[in-house]
Amino acid sequence: MLAAMPPSPSTRPPGAEPPLRDRGDACPGALRLHGAADGCLARVRLPAGDLTVRQATVLADAADRLGDGHLSLTSRGNAELRGLPEGCGAELAGLLRDAGLLPSARHERVRNILASPLAGLTPNSPARVRRWARELDGLLCASEPATALSGRFLFVLDDGRGELAGLGGDVSLVAEAAPAGDLPGAGGTALLRVGDDPAALRIAGPHAPRAALAAAEAFLTAAAAGGSGAWRVRELPDGQRLTARDVAEHLHRTGISATYLTQAPAPAAPVAPRAAAPGIVEGPDGTAALSVLAPLGRLTTTQWRLLTAVAADDGCGALRLTPWRGIVLPGLPAGAAAARLSALAAAGLITDPRSPWHRLGACTGRPGCAKSLTDVRTDAAAAVTAGAPVPGTPPAAVPDGLPVHWSGCARRCGHPHGAWVDVLATEEGYRVSVVRPADTPAPPPPPAPPAPSHTP
Repeated sequence: MLAAMPPSPSTRPPGAEPPLRDRGDACPGALRLHGAADGCLARVRLPAGDLTVRQATVLADAADRLGDGHLSLTSRGNAELRGLPEGCGAELAGLLRDAGLLPSARHERVRNILASPLAGLTPNSPARVRRWARELDGLLCASEPATALSGRFLFVLDDGRGELAGLGGDVSLVAEAAPAGDLPGAGGTALLRVGDDPAALRIAGPHAPRAALAAAEAFLTAAAAGGSGAWRVRELPDGQRLTARDVAEHLHRTGISATYLTQAPAPAAPVAPRAAAPGIVEGPDGTAALSVLAPLGRLTTTQWRLLTAVAADDGCGALRLTPWRGIVLPGLPAGAAAARLSALAAAGLITDPRSPWHRLGACTGRPGCAKSLTDVRTDAAAAVTAGAPVPGTPPAAVPDGLPVHWSGCARRCGHPHGAWVDVLATEEGYRVSVVRPADTPAPPPPPAPPAPSHTP
């Protein structure tokens, strides 16, 4: 039955001791390949999820030539290649470098930057956060101290609607609405936050990327002083927490002005965490964007090349990967959007928010992961076909329309942030429960029949 359960091990409850990190993290990258059961895995960081058509084509070529003919999308808007052979690292690195996807070998795993994927594409979504992301990436790759960041440290740049607010950023920038009478191009202001500190710093927009990098460097100083080897802001011991006030002092020493706010203002127009729903996004000046999702976050290169062709032929020559394992194609003529969306739907992509695949995720599972107890992707697909994305539970019993994530083991790789329905494979079968943030009371669970066992 559906039942509330504690947060997963990656979520530290208030007051709990952080893990002691006595080694560097083993997060895979484009140069540090991870050995999986189905071959090697490469994770290519794509700051703000940005890809040109040429870069997207190179990724597809690499997946066909070296990998298993698929691309996986991550919850940080990055792309993964799987099924790579041993010894392909130099060839893969050469392909990525020639496409401009490896601007700094020493920084390639720390370029974890999320930015609102619809920024600049709707009337209430300023484009400047996308510019901040590009500037921050350049500053990051030029920073010697930044090479010490872990591959899990995350920058989040929100356009002010709050869609990325719950994605667990270590350093977050939130664009503020421009005041009445502000001149176009003035740059606006941003709120800077660190970890879970409710306080914030108001920064002039032109200085926001530099302030975000300075906050990350302040974290490195705090982590080194504490000796815990923390990889993320939330892992710092309670007596050595990094606060917005600490960052303000650091910014003052580097010549960046900041106004300290004891409580960060709420977004002017808060939206659901999964804001980039599939469909057509009406934009300015007679343009439109297409938002589509990959079933279980996985695409064939045929599907990927179709997306690339639409971006090249009808769009502005760019693709934006989203933290919801989707792709946004901006800059289409409004009159062409519906036909192109239909073509993408026919190719097996999720184009309708009413699709049973929408809000459904799964880890790699067998055969790709040796730790998984079962082939969760096949099981999840069978459940969708049977009309029950949560095993043993009618769709109406899934509370609040929460995202559903299938996991092959207790690590729950790739699970959503915030509240979600956890479908966990165990030795006895799938266990279904609801995961909620530690400070959110869980509602009484609805009744449900026993969950069936998974196939061994």
